[in-house]
Amino acid sequence: MFFDKYRKKDEGTIRYYDLYSRKHRILAVLIFAVCIGMVIIALFPAVWVFLASFKDNAEFRKEATILPAAFNIENYIKTWNDLKFFKYYFNSFAVVLGSVISSIIFNGLLAYGLAILRPKGYKVIFTLVMWGLLIPATTSVVALFVNINRIGLNQSFLPLWLSMGANAFFVVLFKQFFEGLPKELIEAAKLDGCGVLRTFISIILPLSKPIVMVITIFTINAAWSDFLLPFLVLNGSGHETVMVRLFLFRTSNATDVEVLRAVAFSIIPPIILFLIFQKQITEGTTAGAIKG
Repeated sequence: MFFDKYRKKDEGTIRYYDLYSRKHRILAVLIFAVCIGMVIIALFPAVWVFLASFKDNAEFRKEATILPAAFNIENYIKTWNDLKFFKYYFNSFAVVLGSVISSIIFNGLLAYGLAILRPKGYKVIFTLVMWGLLIPATTSVVALFVNINRIGLNQSFLPLWLSMGANAFFVVLFKQFFEGLPKELIEAAKLDGCGVLRTFISIILPLSKPIVMVITIFTINAAWSDFLLPFLVLNGSGHETVMVRLFLFRTSNATDVEVLRAVAFSIIPPIILFLIFQKQITEGTTAGAIKG
């Protein structure tokens, strides 16, 4: 039965012994129904995009049904080839890879200094990092874009990689986790002659796999779905990412259904990422929140 799933549940909002009360049983059913409703609302747009993208242009414009008349995968293959989507996938994967490396190294090093090294004035730096969380990223886009052009980094991936290496939220997550690491191991590394950088690479990062996994997943999702800065930096360079090209499709000769298929192509990687790493996302986020 439904309530048997609560038999071994001794923590949380509703525990098994709470279900002896009729009021709590009704509450459990209502909570479950609300969660199911939220899942349906969240998934319906993506499901609709996938189903509508199997239609041809005439069926899409004339038929109001959700299900297509036929599931023809050849339409997807044709759209992939016609719109040359492999090129934009490659560009997006290049942005994602560089962003992950920058995010872990630069944010991790700053957090390492704030949590472990703690040089003179580190509290001032941490205060500035916390203030950075209060400033919307879009407010600095104009100044950032002007400086990118001045130093000649426009139409390249480098500004996108470096921007992920300056994320205040990631610094805070790293710092919270680093503060909970065993101090004895760090002191032992110093006694063995490890320098500051060697300690970070050989001791801190291997012990921080949970939070590194979380930062990696967050960075992949952010870099893949980012639009504004890649649009400003890469537009017209031939290195456009999937999201930039998806925006430019609205002014191209692509049909409505082809645009829907392009949208489907753009959301497939994040869905696969979540399905594979949903356990690590949950466990790693919890670990990053309670360490220290």
